[in-house]
Amino acid sequence: MCGITGFWNQSNNFKADDLTAIAKKMSNSLLHRGPDDGGIWTNAEIGIALGHQRLSIVDLSPEGHQPMISAQGRYVIVFNGEIYNFGELRRELMLLGHSFRGHSDTEIMLAAFSEWGLEKSVQRFNGMFAFALWDRQERLIHLVRDRLGEKPLYYGWIGNTLIFASELKAIKAYPDFHPEINRDALALFLQYSYVPAPYSIYQNIYKLPAGTSLTWNGINTYPAPVAYWSAKQAAEQGVSNLFIGSDAEEQLEKLLFDSVGLRMLADVPLGAFLSGGIDSSLIVALMQAQSNQPVKTFTMGFHEDAYNEAQYAKAVAQHLGTDHTELYVSSQDSLDVIPKLSTLYDEPFADPSSIPTFLVSQLARQHVTVSLSGDGGDELFGGYNRYLWGQKIWNNIGWMPLVLRKVFANILTSVSPQTWDYIFKNLPTFLPSKFKQSTPGNKLHKLAGILDFSSPEAMYANLISHWQNPHSIVLNTSRPRDSLSSFSGSTLTDFTQLMMYCDTISYLPDDILVKVDRAGMGVSLEGRIPFLDHRLVEFAWTIPMSMKIQNGQGKSILRKILYKYVPQHLIERPKSGFTVPIDSWLRGSLRDWAEPLLDKNRLEAEGFFDSSPIRKKWEEHISGKANHGAYMWDILMFQAWLETNS
Repeated sequence: MCGITGFWNQSNNFKADDLTAIAKKMSNSLLHRGPDDGGIWTNAEIGIALGHQRLSIVDLSPEGHQPMISAQGRYVIVFNGEIYNFGELRRELMLLGHSFRGHSDTEIMLAAFSEWGLEKSVQRFNGMFAFALWDRQERLIHLVRDRLGEKPLYYGWIGNTLIFASELKAIKAYPDFHPEINRDALALFLQYSYVPAPYSIYQNIYKLPAGTSLTWNGINTYPAPVAYWSAKQAAEQGVSNLFIGSDAEEQLEKLLFDSVGLRMLADVPLGAFLSGGIDSSLIVALMQAQSNQPVKTFTMGFHEDAYNEAQYAKAVAQHLGTDHTELYVSSQDSLDVIPKLSTLYDEPFADPSSIPTFLVSQLARQHVTVSLSGDGGDELFGGYNRYLWGQKIWNNIGWMPLVLRKVFANILTSVSPQTWDYIFKNLPTFLPSKFKQSTPGNKLHKLAGILDFSSPEAMYANLISHWQNPHSIVLNTSRPRDSLSSFSGSTLTDFTQLMMYCDTISYLPDDILVKVDRAGMGVSLEGRIPFLDHRLVEFAWTIPMSMKIQNGQGKSILRKILYKYVPQHLIERPKSGFTVPIDSWLRGSLRDWAEPLLDKNRLEAEGFFDSSPIRKKWEEHISGKANHGAYMWDILMFQAWLETNS
């Protein structure tokens, strides 16, 4: 795990010392991603510079130093990530006559490029990666990002200079970069609570989409990324060739076992996040099954019972026999993280679970350098509540006249979320636990908001959106296309499958994986995600939906595998998110911090927002009249980011 950066100045108007100095400044901004080693490679004749900060995971010796030059001298690479099947590739390349001075995966990559070329090599890589490859022979630079988007890579052109980096802070360190906020991206941020690819918060700087590469020869202006792997194709091919037979569970378990085993390869201490839920418990169980010593596991607890799951993780850890560490944090511990978020995430990011994710990463880093997690299981195996409710809701309301749906919506919203919470909390004890959701009031008001939509696609867009019409809030915007604008032209017809696919191409890479990457790298911790092995992703799409969602419950096939290792009673409970009580904090301990950021005069002077609807929601929220915590957090995260980055 590392940080990479670089640029190719086609005008070649930098002296050699200038190239080195600029590259060092850019690379040093990524020191947190790689504190163990750093390097710069430049070629003043052509105006190119590559920078690298290394977090040593595999091959801790100087032989793993980057930028790295291939044995024949043709290629120079800066690489962030891990190629998990490098051992298998190494053995094959040695049979083809290649020899190696060290045992890093970076050296294997360079030999693979020399032997098979870029595209064929990338197709053979099993891993998470973002890299820049300079081809001296062809005078081409290639930027490449892994299939699911685990590792970040930003890029853009400043005049005739291509610039790229793992994080925006390195791009900002380039002397000719003059940041200008992309208002269209800001509107998308208010809608989703993250800036979706391919956009960044800055004009003319982009995220390289997952599963793509970009090649530039220094002449053609602004080439487009080209896909080498497609989540859309994987989904459509999978559902067109559904698994037939009785051993899908067995095959999935074998794939998971292998994926976990590959991600346990490291020359440094390794552990796992454990929440006590299905996904993380399964990953830890498969780790422990392959380890001859207790796996180090980490969880974080809250003193507030409504947000605390530490006791469940502890029970699973005791059953599996892991070396378990838990940390109970106070509200003040969480609040202390908030000032760090604007620097940590580099662009506005409003997922409140970034706070506990950072805290548990910080805890894990005190003991290990690598930590596995269970992310991705929800998107692939039907874990989110919207997958359970979405199709059912549409089936139940789609036939109703729109006017009748509006009446029903008005009934739901006539009762405050807090009152609904009280009603559900006091339901008779004999009712099934699935009816006792953690925040039923918010969910019922969300339901009210989707009752007047004319299609399931529109309903899904509402389900995942915060500000429903952000272009009325952000001044001077248009409506840019993003990956979800039209369900990306998918031929998937099942509504639940469509939701899972859309989450896989947007919410997963642009929210979940950003959160995990920045929280981990903020404390120099490498995160690895076994569910995102591309072989497993492709196989998951061949599994019939009836094996994923059964009896109103998601991830059925994962549960069956998990119960071979962990008793069912330790796992079964209502699903709850990994989050913090932002709503109440904004009315209490965070109010003094929030008020100046939401000041009407300040908002109007900055000129990004229409202040009226923001102030209206803020006043309703702090008075307790309504719960607008999510809306306010979006605005506050932009305002805090703007304050830090202006």
